[in-house]
Amino acid sequence: MPSANRSASATSNQPLAERLRPKTLGEVVGQQHLLGEGMALRIAFESGQPHSCILWGPPGTGKTTIARLMADAFDAQFIAISAVLGGVKEIREAVERATTARDGLAQQGTIVFVDEVHRFNKSQQDAFLPHVESGLFTFIGATTENPSFEVNSALLSRAAVYVLQSLGEDDLRQIVAKAQAIDALPAIESKALDRLVAYADGDARRLLNTLETLAVAVRQEKLAQIDDPWLLRVLGERMRRYDKGGEQFYDSISALHKSVRGSDPDAALYWLVRMLDGGAEPRYMARRLVRMASEDIGLADPRALRLALDAAEVYERLGSPEGELALAECVVYLAVAPKSNAVYKAYNEARAFVKRDGTRPVPLHLRNAPTKLMKSLDYGKNYRYAHDEEDGFAAGERYFPDGMADTQFYRPVPRGLELKIGEKLEALREKNRQRG
Repeated sequence: MPSANRSASATSNQPLAERLRPKTLGEVVGQQHLLGEGMALRIAFESGQPHSCILWGPPGTGKTTIARLMADAFDAQFIAISAVLGGVKEIREAVERATTARDGLAQQGTIVFVDEVHRFNKSQQDAFLPHVESGLFTFIGATTENPSFEVNSALLSRAAVYVLQSLGEDDLRQIVAKAQAIDALPAIESKALDRLVAYADGDARRLLNTLETLAVAVRQEKLAQIDDPWLLRVLGERMRRYDKGGEQFYDSISALHKSVRGSDPDAALYWLVRMLDGGAEPRYMARRLVRMASEDIGLADPRALRLALDAAEVYERLGSPEGELALAECVVYLAVAPKSNAVYKAYNEARAFVKRDGTRPVPLHLRNAPTKLMKSLDYGKNYRYAHDEEDGFAAGERYFPDGMADTQFYRPVPRGLELKIGEKLEALREKNRQRG
């Protein structure tokens, strides 16, 4: 009996993340597009044959857990290497341990798990290749970065890539319920639970660390229920200032967008910094800047979209805080750039038109004719190749379906590059009118 008490005490002293770590595939929360019945990774588990793979996804989505479960499923030795802290020495040690396990009486296989594999340089990644090819061990890499850019092509070609997704709200609520099921937490009122889920932002690790903090405070204060005011008091400024699901968050992003649209670089910079300081995810901010460049600047200054994409890439490469300067540069540029929503409006008009219109056949002269039969059916007949016409423009040629009136969706604004685009389009339309 004393032994059982000691065991229970040891379990309760474990970090919450370890106590809730799934022991079977069925206990994994989220990633059902990979782990559900008939899905790719589930099939790999059930095949009885491990294979090298890259698990690519945001933080806190279960990459380490899946790798550990794979080792358990195949009764393999599990060796974890952190690419942040490890190097060639750790790789050599893993090779020695894998060799010992293979040549021992049990002839046990080995899974080598490399966390943050994108942080290993080319030579370090190359060190795995001969051992993966020889079958000494199964390689599993975890990364938050696009493996197409960050993992050597030779290693990538020998590993399947599985894309993990941020956990949904229901997934995060399941984790909270699991913590309550082992009495780590008391009841949580609805508003407080919503705030916890919003704060986690799809990251199970972030949620578990937060729940760990709450569990300690709950024990100290002997609470029977967690409410929102207590939650804010215990977790402090970090939750009060960043409320992804709350009104303040959406009001702030609205203020940023409208400041850019209103060509006020100072106000736009203020709202950007306010949100970053409040804990908003910089990658989310980068996505919003790309949206602003497409929606509000458009072809008045096509460089704006490229700059927004570059800012997002710079942040991915540098991280915080250096990468945030690129986002600030982008915000200022977008604010001072000439504005046009002409493409945005044209796209929405075209979508609405196509949705209510019938499916019109492609005119014969616009159809491709790669075979003799198609040519005999007049596919491509009388098509005028624009490059062979005067000024590279086939005046009078029609590109809309037969029976459909010429329709103008795109109306350039008289600002920035669209001023010149509008003048060119008017000149081309005049040529069409002269040609009849």
